Amino acid sequence: MTDIQNRIQQEVEEARAVCDTSGSNSAECAAAWDAVEELQAEASHQKQAKHKTAFEQYCDDNPEAAECRVYDD
Repeated sequence: MTDIQNRIQQEVEEARAVCDTSGSNSAECAAAWDAVEELQAEASHQKQAKHKTAFEQYCDDNPEAAECRVYDD
């Protein structure tokens, strides 16, 4: 499991505990589940983000380099 997945699992457990203690309609319970949703959204965003290769990163940093030039046909 990835680090963010572990954090999500911990937040879910904390949210359940908070809701058991303060009630499912409490502001604390809602805030705890909001934290879970934010982590889930971040995990989704990380999955969608395309990781660049070292070469792509080099060309982003050095677009004038000969090996990064793009020629139109």
